[in-house]
Amino acid sequence: MINKEIPHITFNPEKFNAASTHGFGFEIVSIERIAKLTEQSDHNPELPHQLKFYNLIFFTEGTGRHFIDFNWFPVEQNSLVYLTKEQVNAFEFKPSLKGFCIIFTEAYFLDCFSNLSKDFVFRLFNPQLFSPILQIPPQSDFINYFDLLQKEYNEPHVFNKMNIINALFTILISKAEDIKQNQTFHIKDSSKVTLFQKFTSLIEVHLSKSRSARFYADEMAITYKHLNMICRELVNKTAKNVIDDYIILLAKRNLINSSMKSAELAYTLGFDDPTNFTKYFKKNTGLTPKDFLKSLIK
Repeated sequence: MINKEIPHITFNPEKFNAASTHGFGFEIVSIERIAKLTEQSDHNPELPHQLKFYNLIFFTEGTGRHFIDFNWFPVEQNSLVYLTKEQVNAFEFKPSLKGFCIIFTEAYFLDCFSNLSKDFVFRLFNPQLFSPILQIPPQSDFINYFDLLQKEYNEPHVFNKMNIINALFTILISKAEDIKQNQTFHIKDSSKVTLFQKFTSLIEVHLSKSRSARFYADEMAITYKHLNMICRELVNKTAKNVIDDYIILLAKRNLINSSMKSAELAYTLGFDDPTNFTKYFKKNTGLTPKDFLKSLIK
């Protein structure tokens, strides 16, 4: 039997010899340094691994691609990649591809952005609302703030270092969000984002109970039509599509862990029969769970 379990990568600053910010829950690491981990540890960053922290990857040179939740995305100079906790990702190292990873824990994320609106924070690392790749214009002052953040981070003796880094990182994130508004569909009505957030949260809670969009509309005390309208406007999908996409993503993330068998996963996801889960998975992906695993290994 093929061992399909993938590594769960936790936040480990000692691995990168970055003791200068030990205890912050925040690190900046070059891609070249991560590439060397292939030789220094059991985990190969070019193979799929599941994050237990947040990661912003800023590519400063070259072209290539990055694997995010079972899809390859092209990247190039000034590409900013958003990776949220629990996502599956993998690098594709090339000599010409250079950049940096800003990695931080959930505790740091919540603390650093505690003064920002919940609406803003929800948008930041939400792969349902936006593409995980943001292209930074070469003339943007985002690049200047990134250089400044990196400079302050690398300084061994800086007064009030943590607050300086927090402030610069908040500015950097805000600059990226400003660019995102110009490059992608901008959601102006925050009340719709709030309802969508409630919808996705309810899916996580009641997933094993119901896959019906009407069930979730009732839970939210809104009409099925209203819920569909919000989903279509925000993510160009029906409410049922949003539910199906979440279930399939969760199924894929769990299938690649050998500790959970397909039949066990079927019951966990609310299917009364493993065969029904297999049919559902194939309908939405074109592959059976077994064939999906084979394609991933290839």
